[in-house]
Amino acid sequence: MSLKIVYLGAKAIGTKCFRFLLENAMDLNYNVCAVRSRETEAGKDILRLAEKQQIPVLKSLEDIPECDIIFSVQHHELLKERHLQKAGEIALNLHLAPLPEYRGCNQFTFAILENAVEFGVTIHEMDTRIDHGAILAESRFPVPENCWVKTLYDLSEDKALKLFQDTLPDIITGNYVLKPQHELESLRPSQLHFREEIEDIKEIPLHLPAEEIGRRLRATMMPGFEPPYCRVGGQKVYFTK
Repeated sequence: MSLKIVYLGAKAIGTKCFRFLLENAMDLNYNVCAVRSRETEAGKDILRLAEKQQIPVLKSLEDIPECDIIFSVQHHELLKERHLQKAGEIALNLHLAPLPEYRGCNQFTFAILENAVEFGVTIHEMDTRIDHGAILAESRFPVPENCWVKTLYDLSEDKALKLFQDTLPDIITGNYVLKPQHELESLRPSQLHFREEIEDIKEIPLHLPAEEIGRRLRATMMPGFEPPYCRVGGQKVYFTK
């Protein structure tokens, strides 16, 4: 009997993983029984694919059906215990950062601010906390010198897709070992960041040392979002690359 999978996702990486999931359903003996995404630009491609494949689109997390596996890739909602219990085998999240070092949002920004020399992507079990569940698989890589946030994001997206592709067969067959994050925290300092933190970082006082100004520019100048700025005469003056 084939496994039933519920997919929660958004953005380009979410679309790429969803497409791979659909393409390999027959060979790996599973079916995607439901999908949830944002009804915005971030989720339109996933919703279009779901419609094309005649896969039910969930209007709410409360509509998650009984299934074997829940996959989350860049999903915007935090699942509660009643949602996670819908997955008979496991609920997994693909997180575009190494864990437990960078939980939450804007992980690329903080890695650059901290002059991190290594970054990574992680597949972990979901629990009711943000990015705290046991690690199933990870891929780590060096951060390029003087890296900009868009470059680190693109590298992470590529590594995340490959990790998803490489581990999917073992996830489907249950051939994996989970590593609790608390066993790693003595070796890997953990932190949790929230979306609103980025606003304070984007305002760059000009009295800061040049190296720090440069680092904050590289960490916050992400295409499609408000650029970093300073204030002159009480007005925002934006930086350009």
